[in-house]
Amino acid sequence: MIKRSIYGNLLAFASMFGTASAYAQAVDPLSGKENEYRVITTSVPFLGITPDARSAGIGDAGSALSGDQNAVYWNPGRLARVTKDVGGSISITPWLRGLGVNDVYLGYLSGHYKINKQSAIGLGFTYFGLGSIQMTDNVGQSLGTLNPNELAICPTYSRVLSKNLSLGVGIKYFHSNLAGSYSGGTDATRARPANSVAVDLGMFYTKETSLGGNPAQFAFGAVLSNMGPKISYTDNNKRDFIPSTLRVGPALTMELDAYNKVTFTFDIAKALVPTPGKDSLEAAQIQNLGWIEGMAQSLYKAPDGFSEKMQELMIGGGAEYWYDNQFAVRGGYFHESKNKGNRRYFTAGVGIRYQTFGLDFAYLIPVASNHPLAETLRFSLLFDLNMAKKEDSVTDKADGPGAE
Repeated sequence: MIKRSIYGNLLAFASMFGTASAYAQAVDPLSGKENEYRVITTSVPFLGITPDARSAGIGDAGSALSGDQNAVYWNPGRLARVTKDVGGSISITPWLRGLGVNDVYLGYLSGHYKINKQSAIGLGFTYFGLGSIQMTDNVGQSLGTLNPNELAICPTYSRVLSKNLSLGVGIKYFHSNLAGSYSGGTDATRARPANSVAVDLGMFYTKETSLGGNPAQFAFGAVLSNMGPKISYTDNNKRDFIPSTLRVGPALTMELDAYNKVTFTFDIAKALVPTPGKDSLEAAQIQNLGWIEGMAQSLYKAPDGFSEKMQELMIGGGAEYWYDNQFAVRGGYFHESKNKGNRRYFTAGVGIRYQTFGLDFAYLIPVASNHPLAETLRFSLLFDLNMAKKEDSVTDKADGPGAE
């Protein structure tokens, strides 16, 4: 049945993202056999794909970086710390080039406006195009062409609460059209696009310090992203979790001298989605959990206990070096347990700033050979329409062009 082929293809896409339901991962929907690995997967995994080249070059870390246009995605609490009045960015990521796919890509637009020195608003727009799929029936007759796509839009507000602390909130609407509107017959389950909303909450703490007599800045970020109800692609009330995530991480920026600056950062992330069960009964129980119950259970319950929970932590980070606030070199590493998706890769990137414009580039280098994410490139073009007044700046030179 086509319904099964579509589901299988979407499940394969989800596994490549490493982020689709817990039930499907516990028991293969086609063979009925239990899977060897209990990988936490969700619907709409595109919400968890790194959109910008700056963070992509630092091991997919971004919760504690200095405020910039892409704070809307990484940490809305960062947004109030931007140093420019108005700014924006556009990012493009060709996807799955390592598999020879040439028509799948992620596009991301973001922008911000500094209301005053205490607050800022931002907007992020994500579009994920999954190319073209030729639909056929059981005997191979064409049923037309499907162009699945997904998108999300997230208006954000951020405010400085004190010299060191700022908070932010984003309200995200997303639309996922993976199978169009299809029914295999009068008694078949009908596929449909999914629409829903989610909330992002972010906290950002920053403090000036010194190291070896040189100015430095410590920062810490904590983010709850994509918190929202389960969604369904069918009319049978079977609902899947979305990629709710807890992300925390520090960053340390050091000014080596008047021309050289370096930032070290890393993020620890945990999917707030229940661990798949060992058998069909446990999987069915998880499937019946509400999204708030699921988020809570994701923090303490797993078939193999605490050791399995530790395997579910994803760690990414690296370093960013700036020369004269104009040229940047970045490098990092991302690690995920082999039992939970096995995404392990090095990252590299560069950045250039000239007057009001900037360009970032990032490249992903998987540890394993023949990895579907091999040859992943990201490009980001950034711009600032005008400079913030000095008295309005809530950050110091330690942010520099890293704040973009």
